[in-house]
Amino acid sequence: MAKISLTLIQTFYQVARHGSFSGAARELNLSYQSAANHVRRLEQILKGKLIDSEQGAKRISLTPRGRALYNLLHPELDIMLERLTKLIENQRSSLRVGMPQAIFFYLFPKVLARFRESFPEMEFAVYERDTVLAELVKNGSLDVCISERYFGDPVVPQRLLGSYRLSLVYPCAWGEPPAAADIPAWTEGRPFVTYEPGQTLRNLSVDFLARDGVAVQPIISTSGSSSVKRCVEEGLGFSIIPSWCIGPEDHTIASVRLDTLPEVRVYFGSASFLQKHPMVLKLFEDCQRELVGPVLDPPQGGDLVRSL
Repeated sequence: MAKISLTLIQTFYQVARHGSFSGAARELNLSYQSAANHVRRLEQILKGKLIDSEQGAKRISLTPRGRALYNLLHPELDIMLERLTKLIENQRSSLRVGMPQAIFFYLFPKVLARFRESFPEMEFAVYERDTVLAELVKNGSLDVCISERYFGDPVVPQRLLGSYRLSLVYPCAWGEPPAAADIPAWTEGRPFVTYEPGQTLRNLSVDFLARDGVAVQPIISTSGSSSVKRCVEEGLGFSIIPSWCIGPEDHTIASVRLDTLPEVRVYFGSASFLQKHPMVLKLFEDCQRELVGPVLDPPQGGDLVRSL
């Protein structure tokens, strides 16, 4: 079989997306005839018809084989082309990674130190967010995401790194800690500091505290665990944060580990076409070495795992 050029594939993809040769021609800055010729050449190479079009018709339709090829390309081709554009623009090797602020702030320096031993010249660009990470990978803005959410999206395959527990934290001046079973009632009427709406840890905290009809109304919402914890240190309220945020040097806050809450799972994901990229494989390996065991509980036999 003759080699298939990216130009032919890109032209077919745009014709299928726009539903017309003219739409693809405008998108790619080609003539109508060039767009049609590209598709015809691809059909010759693949020895099969991809598009049905009638003479003079403005719209085309995909054959079953054409539909299968389009579904195979979408949305991977967009992500690949976006990444290629950014690499060419930057002219520098980079890895763009998204993760919650707390994971980067508290856990990731050791991972980065190990990773940069292998790639000292590469730029490591971090987007510190909990939400929209899957969409950022899919639209080409990120290469890798480390998330407390399982997306269930084949375009962004994920693998379970491990899990952790949450803890109630509050100012020491509030007195002795409550029993774990009494926490929802104990928090009633007390000021609650938590994460922005939509974040995983906020959702878990609200679900836990809202048991038995207790009303949950935060007084402060912020983006990351370091900011939440700082508010608690200043006596502004209580919160529920990852247990690994609390260290022996934290003398102004008390904590209660919440083993009755579901464990929080941490997933490593990437654009599917980058699964075997050396930098992505190395980063996953370094995350395992530095986080699983020292910080995260390793996956158990029955845990959900998505292989890279």
